[in-house]
This record gives sequence, C-alpha cells and structure tokens, in this order.
Amino acid sequence: MLREVFEVLDLKNIRIWGGRPLEGTVNIQGSKNAVLPMMAAAVLHKGVTVLHGCPRIADVFCMEKILSHLGAKISWKGNSLYLDCSSLKNTDIPEQYACQMRCSIILLGALLGRFGRGAIAPPGGCVIGERPIDLHLSMLEALGTHIEEHEDLLRAYAPDLHGRDLRFQQQSVGATEHGIITAVLAKGVTYLENCAREPEILWLARFLNGMGASVKGAGTGEILVEGVAALRDSVFTVPPDRIVAGTYLCAAAATRGKICIENPPVSELPSFLGIYGKMGGQYDMVGGKLIADASRAYGPITRLETEVYPGFSTDLQSPVMAVLSLARGKSHIRENIFEDRFRVAEDLVHMGAHIRINGRDAYIDGTERLRGCRVTAQELRGGAALILAGLAAEGETTVENFQLVERGYEHIQEDIRCLGGTVSVEEI
Repeated sequence: MLREVFEVLDLKNIRIWGGRPLEGTVNIQGSKNAVLPMMAAAVLHKGVTVLHGCPRIADVFCMEKILSHLGAKISWKGNSLYLDCSSLKNTDIPEQYACQMRCSIILLGALLGRFGRGAIAPPGGCVIGERPIDLHLSMLEALGTHIEEHEDLLRAYAPDLHGRDLRFQQQSVGATEHGIITAVLAKGVTYLENCAREPEILWLARFLNGMGASVKGAGTGEILVEGVAALRDSVFTVPPDRIVAGTYLCAAAATRGKICIENPPVSELPSFLGIYGKMGGQYDMVGGKLIADASRAYGPITRLETEVYPGFSTDLQSPVMAVLSLARGKSHIRENIFEDRFRVAEDLVHMGAHIRINGRDAYIDGTERLRGCRVTAQELRGGAALILAGLAAEGETTVENFQLVERGYEHIQEDIRCLGGTVSVEEI
C-alpha cells in the first residue's frame, strides 16, 4: 500500500537545521479528521455545501478528486471550500482514488443514502497496521444493504435503507461516522451503541444537523439518528486540528522552546496535555491563546498507553516518542490501537535515540542529544515525528517522503519558520 501512495503523490524531501529552541506564535489549521467525513456527507445533499477553514492538504485534495469524479462541482476561495453536489451522476469510486486513504469507505454510505447504490475499491491509507472494514460492512448490511464482494470492488445496493438498533462490536471512529452518514436519509430511527466518542464525531453531527439532519448523542457511546427526507444548503466552519496542535506542542517540548497557539482546541486535548505536563511542560490560557513553556519538558513518562478518546491519541504517539527520546530517564509506551505504529523508532535510533521495541511496547532510554542525518517517513504521523526530532537534533536532517506528512499538515514548513526554525522543502 505504501508503494500505491507514492504513485499518486509527488515525492518531496524536507531539510531541517536543528538545535534551536522554537519560539513564536502559530495558528492551527482546520481539522483533517473532521473535514473528510463532512466532505463525504455533502454527497447526501442535492445542493451546495460551504466549508470555511478547510485545510489545503493532500487528503482533502484526494477527497476533492473523488467527489469531482462523482460529478460534484468544486471551487476554492482561500481556505473556503464550495461543494455543489446537485448534479452527481457516478456511483463508482475506482481504485486509483480509494487506495489513497482509508476514510474513503464512508463515501459508500453517502452514495447509498443518495442513490441506493454505490461501489468502491478496497480503501487504503497509512501503513500503520490492519484496519479491517468489517465493522463498516456489517453496519451497512444491518441498515438494509446488499453487498457483493468482488476481487477488486465492493458493490452495494440499498433500495430501502431503514433504521434499526445496532451495536458496534468495538469502538471505531470511521464506522461510527459511517453509521451516522448512512442513517441520515434512511427511513425511521437508527440507534447506534458502543460508538466512538472522538470530537470529530461531534463536529460531524453538528455539521449534519446544520443541514437539516437529526443526530443526537454524538460524543457519547449512544447516538440516535432520525431519518429525514432531504437536506438543505449549509455553511460550516471546520474546527482547529487537535493533532496538529499537539504536534506543535511536542515540537516545543523537543526543542525546549516557548510557543503561543492562537486558536487552541484545548478541550479536545485533555490526555495529551496531562502527558505534556508530566514531561515538565507548562501552559496557560491568556485571552483565548495557549501560552506554552516547554523549556523544562525533559521528564520521562514511566508508562503511556494509547487509547480510544478521551484516552491518549495514537496519532500523537509518534511525536511524543520523539520528545521522550530526549528525556532524562526511561520511558515506556504501549500502543493499543495500531500494531504497526512503531515504524518511526528505527529512524529515531538512526538519529541516536535509544529505543527498544517489543511487540506493542516501546522502551525508551532518553539521550542527551540526537544527531542530524537522512531518514525516511513511512507514514503521516511518523514523518511529523522525524521533523520534530530534526528540529531538536544537532546539524542537518533530511526527511524523505515529506509528501506523506502533507497528507495531514497544511503548511508545517511555514509554521516552523514562524516559530524560528530553519527548514526547506525540495521536490524530487
């Protein structure tokens, strides 16, 4: 799957000259994980949807290509995205688009709600472990969908989508979002149990309700969706990205810097901020801004476990590993979400970190310094972690495959420069 991703993205490297504490002010982009399901849900409406504050990132551009293939008319004004889905005609999503990101599967429910049919190639995404779509397919079948699984295509038919009570076998952000989207135009009431509670699900519900849907309970384990006949035109502002905010706080911690975040999603980062505090980082809210002092963020974490929200996010595990590589003492990370999310450890070791991996456990013996060298991003968050390590390291670091980082970070190189870092991006 990594090879397939490389085939559709322009290859880039980012060069970092490290060894300087970051200082300055940064504004957080719109949320990647929030906007993608909103774009998919726009398919349900035979009209216009406007998303302000939309991040101009590779995954959004990929979803834009898919929607254009389906027949949507799309335009941009700065970071405002205009989606006119009044004249959709196609219902098949080919492999060239679906292979690029896992969340493309949720378009299937939107197509079923709009047309009663849809087809998609098995979806792709980052190489961080198995992410089966069984939960998605069983949900669709429960709501009245007939699915035919071909070798390279999932073809679905739902002439009569109907609500029902459904309990997910395990908490899944994507499956929960997919269930909500599929149920919006279904007949009757859909009651979803054991739902994921991530903030992005609450934002999706607010977005849909603004279009005329009836979604209640988002952000809890139980969600009620009352089907409606149609949706209406809407305008919505995408919330700031909590993972990007956490990444920049990790950048401050890795370099022992002091930064200001102008639009911090603090309420969505309780577990991360707890870990940041244990490392020695300090922060204060002043006039709606987060003022962070990470000059003493060198404390180890004896045990950190990734969990479903509101637990510690797996998306911030790699950036925190980079920080803990420079801690004064021993740390332990257990990865409970994705079994292959320690890929970045090998490159951190190449930079001088002392990390030992045993299955789902990473044991980190902090070192005084990292050294700049040439490393390779293998996935989105691991690539961001290598950039942080490069900012803290002595000398020059080159991170290959920077295009993978651009899947989720709109202008990380410009943000780093605003914080006093020195970076340059080169296309291959």
